[in-house]
Amino acid sequence: MTQQDTQILEKLAIAIGETQSTAVQSFIPEDAPFDVEQRQWLNGLFTGLYAFTRAASGGSSEAEAGTALTILFGSQSGTAESLSKDLKKFAKTQGFEAEVAELDSLDPADLASINHLLIIAATFGEGEPTDNARNFYEGLMADDAAPLPATLNFSICGLGDSSYPNFNNVATDLDRRLGELGATRAHDLVKCDVAYDDDYAGWKSDVFRSDAFASAAGSALAPEPEEAGPLFDKNHPFLATLLASDCLNGDGSAKTVNHVEISLAGGGEDLAYSVGDSLGVWPINDADLVNDLLSAAGFSGKETVHLKSGSCKLRSALLTKLDIVTAIPSTLETWQVEKPFEDAHVFDLIRQGVPDFSPQKLVDGLRPLQPRLYSISSSPNKHPGEVHLTVGEVHYEMDGHKREGVASLFLGSRLPVGGSLGVYVQRSGHFHLPDNDDQPVIMIGPGTGIAPFHAFLEEREVRGAKGQNWLFFGDQHEKTDYLYRDELEGWMEAGLLSRLSLAWSRDADQKVYVQHLIESDGATFFDWLEAGASIYVCGDASRMAADVDSAIRKVVAQHGNRDEAAVDVYMSELVKAHRYQRDVY
Repeated sequence: MTQQDTQILEKLAIAIGETQSTAVQSFIPEDAPFDVEQRQWLNGLFTGLYAFTRAASGGSSEAEAGTALTILFGSQSGTAESLSKDLKKFAKTQGFEAEVAELDSLDPADLASINHLLIIAATFGEGEPTDNARNFYEGLMADDAAPLPATLNFSICGLGDSSYPNFNNVATDLDRRLGELGATRAHDLVKCDVAYDDDYAGWKSDVFRSDAFASAAGSALAPEPEEAGPLFDKNHPFLATLLASDCLNGDGSAKTVNHVEISLAGGGEDLAYSVGDSLGVWPINDADLVNDLLSAAGFSGKETVHLKSGSCKLRSALLTKLDIVTAIPSTLETWQVEKPFEDAHVFDLIRQGVPDFSPQKLVDGLRPLQPRLYSISSSPNKHPGEVHLTVGEVHYEMDGHKREGVASLFLGSRLPVGGSLGVYVQRSGHFHLPDNDDQPVIMIGPGTGIAPFHAFLEEREVRGAKGQNWLFFGDQHEKTDYLYRDELEGWMEAGLLSRLSLAWSRDADQKVYVQHLIESDGATFFDWLEAGASIYVCGDASRMAADVDSAIRKVVAQHGNRDEAAVDVYMSELVKAHRYQRDVY
């Protein structure tokens, strides 16, 4: 036996050892014309051959690595972050080793050293970037943003809601700007609507088939074993039970806000949640509205229609599977109609008439019904086996017709106590209490924005946390809209709440909002920040959150003796340290 033969046998032994000690790689696509046993055998064969070839050429499993990939996300509710983690796992099977991070973790100038970049960016509010993408977005959009090399290959997946005018505005801006600065678009921008699953899956698959990615891919590896994900999620909800739904408002209030209690008995650890998380609730449409739609359209509801999930009767589809309120651009295109007025609903379009209308055309123009996310208002340590919500019912009139919120009325009045509802936990990646129980906390949540802070206070009470707590709350009238009055005042007496600042916008000639109280207590507010306090804001993104942000900036400028540029730096440092967090919608 020659020395060369001996070396080859030694390498073969190494390869066999590697094959036995590592997971079998996936070389055969699942849609290939082989059964399970055949595919497993072929994958095992190719894994062994690959290991031998690598060993014979002098390589080693430790040295082998996929092509570097950077995945960045901008997420407010946690969806984009969750999809980014899923994308990382999939990328490994395509020959890429990915690093996942928030957009704000990088400066746009850092992109010059990256060859392969994927971004999942949500748009929220009035077409704005999420809190963990704002600095990156503004830096990239700046006139003095540095040029980028053509070696930066990128693709973007946007998350948005087509019922809003600035649909996927952030993803669109990022995609355009990266191209303008010289980067190479490896795959076209994909704009996902609220029912994002199919569009995201298509983008995820297609981007790795693009020339820029396919030609650079390393060897496909099986993803590292991970703990199993939750049994219950958006597409596999848990069937929970409604325990109570009680109005928190006094007689004469213009609002109806309900404290909702739900039993999670039987859900186990898969429904474990932390304060700061949200609960996804799958509503059922109002049967009366379904009847009105059928009557206006001239259908019985017994007609068979075809959805992506299969065939069913029209009434069942309208009741449980489709959004029968929101008219989006694809609704107008499918039905070949125009909106009679700007905020027209599905019912308004049907009333004005749809050409060549049929039951199938009706469902083809509607988007899938989606779950609603509600900030959890309970501590699991104080209420084991339960989850509580603070839900404001939506009532308004438009074009002479009364309109109601689908999920808020489902929880508030349509679902009886003891009734069942589909739920899942949407875990927040950022909106949580500090690990340090001695750290002071400032909570700003008018109206139903008090929900997570009710949970925070319950949790700090159970923990026996020593850190100071300051709550800013407000609504229209103290007499009728002081949500959780007894508990808040009890926490003040017990010392759990160090300060309670209340703003009632309709109890005086001049309206008072929480942002006014922040400014009037500016010196103390800034002292708390300098003592290491974390700020949490929950509620309306379009007005309240912006007004609160402006008030905080004024406080930092005045009491911190800082100019505008220095205030920007101060606020950015708070965000980076996770000391300024927002759950806004």
